[in-house]
Amino acid sequence: MKRRHGAAARQAGPAPGPRARRALLGCALAAAVLAGCTPQLHNEGHVRNPDALAEIEPGVQTRDEVARLLGTPSAMATFDDRRWYYISRRTETVAFNAPELIEQQITVIDFDENGVVSQVASISPDEAREIDPVDEESPTRGRTTGVLEQILGNVGRPLPTTGQ
Repeated sequence: MKRRHGAAARQAGPAPGPRARRALLGCALAAAVLAGCTPQLHNEGHVRNPDALAEIEPGVQTRDEVARLLGTPSAMATFDDRRWYYISRRTETVAFNAPELIEQQITVIDFDENGVVSQVASISPDEAREIDPVDEESPTRGRTTGVLEQILGNVGRPLPTTGQ
């Protein structure tokens, strides 16, 4: 009786044929495509704490106390710092599609001229307005450099000397 050595001894059965390899590759590709289509959930903005929010009462807390309880606001009123917005959003993204808003909670806290809470309110998703941020860039003074100039800009310059 002859003993098999090497690869022949390790082979348990016949090698899979071209059809079986294509089927296996097709299954792996389908699994990868389906994994890419799994929805991704994202929480953005302020982490909502209902217990801390319940502690805030008009006429009692100051700005510092609100900041200690809730943290810094997501946004403030543009021309008046007496209105703070705490915004939390939950979105879902599938594959390469744009994120879809699932849930949004906006809490507005108004302060009086002394910095004491005057009102706590929530804005429903129906009342919220979509804003469109400006995409333009502000011009800056100075010189712009290209990629090649940045890479080769120091070629031929002497190395800085140390004060030793």
